Amino acid sequence: MHKVVLLSTALTFAATAALAEGLPGVSDGPGPNMVIEVASADGTSKGTITLDLYEDKAPNHVARLVELAESGAYDGVVFHRVIDGFMAQTGDVEHGKQDGDTSRAGMGGSELPDLEAEFNDVSFQQGTVGMARSQNPNSANSQFFIDLAPATFLDGEYTVVGQLVDGWDVLNNVKKGDSDANGAVEEPDYMAKVSIEE
Repeated sequence: MHKVVLLSTALTFAATAALAEGLPGVSDGPGPNMVIEVASADGTSKGTITLDLYEDKAPNHVARLVELAESGAYDGVVFHRVIDGFMAQTGDVEHGKQDGDTSRAGMGGSELPDLEAEFNDVSFQQGTVGMARSQNPNSANSQFFIDLAPATFLDGEYTVVGQLVDGWDVLNNVKKGDSDANGAVEEPDYMAKVSIEE
């Protein structure tokens, strides 16, 4: 399985200050919504984040997220790569389970086939949800990331699938990784439970 990467230039982004719950000017659209219960490595709850998924902008990618969430595949998957001032990445259902060996987290996907890119006109801003992929634009599978700060250099390069609409403080508090190791996280936080609300 190929390694999923984002542009390394993101490491130059400055850290962003924590904001209050939710983000200014962001409202919940028609959904579906992905609700993620976040926990620390020891199982302590850190709260919940809610992502409004853009079914109209990236129908195939959203269908994949919904399928994996509803099957329970995302439950227990770690936030394996978190770069302060850039993004938090998760969703490796193959190598990213919290109760297993996560040394290869970020290099896997799911048993489902990779997806054709669905690039759209949504810009990567704070709270934007995008699909991670390898160098091949048509290689997104199960991994996704949530921006902690604007990252417009990703526009048109990665498929936008949604927007965080609740739980900004929880997302911003996800354990950060080592900037010298491209954001790799030791004893990472994880998605304890992922559910879909229509």
